[in-house]
Order: sequence, then structure tokens, then C-alpha cells
Amino acid sequence: MYKSLAIIGTLVLLATGAARAQNPSPDALEAARNLVTTLRLSDQYRALLPGILLGLKPSLTQDRPEIERDFDSLVPTVIDTYAKYNNVMVDNAAALYAKTFSVEELRAIEAFYRSPAGQKYRENSRALADQSRQIGEESSRKASDDLKARMTQLLREKGHKF
Repeated sequence: MYKSLAIIGTLVLLATGAARAQNPSPDALEAARNLVTTLRLSDQYRALLPGILLGLKPSLTQDRPEIERDFDSLVPTVIDTYAKYNNVMVDNAAALYAKTFSVEELRAIEAFYRSPAGQKYRENSRALADQSRQIGEESSRKASDDLKARMTQLLREKGHKF
């Protein structure tokens, strides 16, 4: 989740330039909140909860089945605790976007993500980012092998033994 958010944020930031004023206007905050809603960041943040709970479970249950059962049964009661953090994350994300982009830019970005192309991009961005990363890793590995062979050849031509 965070990868796709980071990639989207980076691409948009690179396309639009440097950060805006430190204290965003109410209009900028409203436009940013609309964008955050369109991007469904709240859903993405909410999706982090199971991972957080899974991370907590081993240290709290200590591989004791009776505690694990109680832990599992208590999960629904702690979801409300997470809601306030989810809201803070959404508010902070909106403030970040509002500081980074003008009101017009925020509205343009939101319009894009509301469009069919924007929706398709949002739906596929994670897979695209993963595949792009794999392409980069594979290309880098091949380039490294080729560069190593070429450099070895050149160094041998200079009289170095390997």
C-alpha cells in the first residue's frame, strides 16, 4: 500500500514542482481532503490494521493457545481504538497534499483520479509499481554482469590477472 502511495506521490510531486506554503489555506485543505477521499487513503490505512494486529499477536499471546483465543475474540473491540489513528493519518495526508500542491493542482489531480483512466491507474498502480521494480532489478542485474565482464576484460588487457 505504502509503495503505491509513495510512487503516486513522487510522480505527482515531480510533475508539479516544489512544495507550497507551510500553512495551507482552508480551500487547499478541503481540496486535499477531497483528493484523499478519492484516493481512498482511509481504506488503504484501514487495511494496515490486520498487519498491525498480526505483528502484536506473537508478543502478547506468547504461543499460548488460551491467550490466542482471547486475543482473536477481542479484535473486534479494539478496532475502534485504531479508528482515531486512521483519522489522524487521513488528516495528516490531507495536510501534506495541501502543503505540496495548490488548490488548482489538487482539483486537477482529483479530477484525474475520478476519471476512468485515473481509476484504472489507481487500481493497477500497485501491480505496475511491483512489475516496474522487478524490471529495474532484472535490468540492473544484467547490466552489472555485463559491466563486470567488460571491466574484467579491460583490466586484463592492462595486464591484471584475475
